[in-house]
Amino acid sequence: MAKPAVDSKVGEGGLGSFSAFYSHIVGRRAPRASSGKLSRGPFFLPQLIPALLLVVYGSVVIYTASLTIADASFVRHLVGVAMGAAGALAIWHYDYRAFANMSKALLITDAVLMLLPSVPGLGYSALGMTGWIKIPLIGMTFQPSELAKLVTIYLMASLGAEYNGRIETLRDYVKLCAILCIPFGLIMTQPDLGTGLIILVTGAAIIICSGAKRTWVLVTIALIVVGAALIVATSLTDGLPHLLKQYQLKRLIVFVDPSVDPAGDGYNLQQAKIAVGSGGFFGKGFGNATQAGSGFLPEAHTDFVFALLSEEFGFVGAVALLALFGAMIFTTVGMAQRIDAPFGKLVLAGVATMWSFQLLQNVGMCIGIMPITGIPLPFISFGSSSMLAQMTAIGMVQSVWHHRPKAA
Repeated sequence: MAKPAVDSKVGEGGLGSFSAFYSHIVGRRAPRASSGKLSRGPFFLPQLIPALLLVVYGSVVIYTASLTIADASFVRHLVGVAMGAAGALAIWHYDYRAFANMSKALLITDAVLMLLPSVPGLGYSALGMTGWIKIPLIGMTFQPSELAKLVTIYLMASLGAEYNGRIETLRDYVKLCAILCIPFGLIMTQPDLGTGLIILVTGAAIIICSGAKRTWVLVTIALIVVGAALIVATSLTDGLPHLLKQYQLKRLIVFVDPSVDPAGDGYNLQQAKIAVGSGGFFGKGFGNATQAGSGFLPEAHTDFVFALLSEEFGFVGAVALLALFGAMIFTTVGMAQRIDAPFGKLVLAGVATMWSFQLLQNVGMCIGIMPITGIPLPFISFGSSSMLAQMTAIGMVQSVWHHRPKAA
């Protein structure tokens, strides 16, 4: 199928029949009169300002964590912010539309990033996962899958844009799903279920926004649910293949019944809930997170950083965080309404979905409404690889605005 011009308008009928919500997100333009001065020029400030405020907020949280947690190096955090700023500016300056015709190169890049940790002498294992590489000479570790998440967004958007808002045949839909399974399958070899879920959910949202029919999507969801149930069942049955690792299975059991082994497998969840609840309305104050600082809450500066934040800054601090995320995500969606290019719309939909899912998962696991996974909280969790990827994602959004037709 011939690929349409990158700046052509979405076909009549929106981006598929699965949901009017998705059609509203990426299939219509907002009235130009409501743009205001903040949305003129090379930067889309309504999205950029809350994103940068989240970076500042995250720096404050990591600084407070560094006062009591030895591994939470504030200097390393600032290095990650600097790397992220460089990545964001580079991708903002580069015309994102060039990626629309690079699907093969993007797929290869995605695979290489996923396989790098498997290279002998280069891979680095931690927490039961071989997901990092150790950079020679300087000794720093880096998680390539963080950048692979962004490459996957470009990959799936470039493929989805070919259909100009309507996937006509089941064969094309299956092809898109099969390609999405390549990076997902590769990341599961590490194994990294958290990153795999991000890739799967983000890619699925892009496919839906590309015009997938409702019936196809519902059948796919049903197959995933049945498949997941079978995987759990076989992992619980002696003599059958155990596709889930033992720690992954225990996390699911604790999620279903938090009272199971509160001093063992359920310990992290219980301590996270205690930290969130003990913060009260205004929190215990700057640097006074006793659950994290006293070592009761493991990984307080990474996986459970929302619990740390809630303990120090309370309900007010948590609401402020969610408000900033809401502003950043919804302005990204709003930008998608004003951009004509199908590829640009799908990139924005992918980035917004990635941020939304990571927020839901990280916050949800700290309060017991989502299973525990190693998904970081964007801009807040400690980790240079994550900060580089998330700030580069800001550059991806701003690049779509910067290289829009000036009539947009």
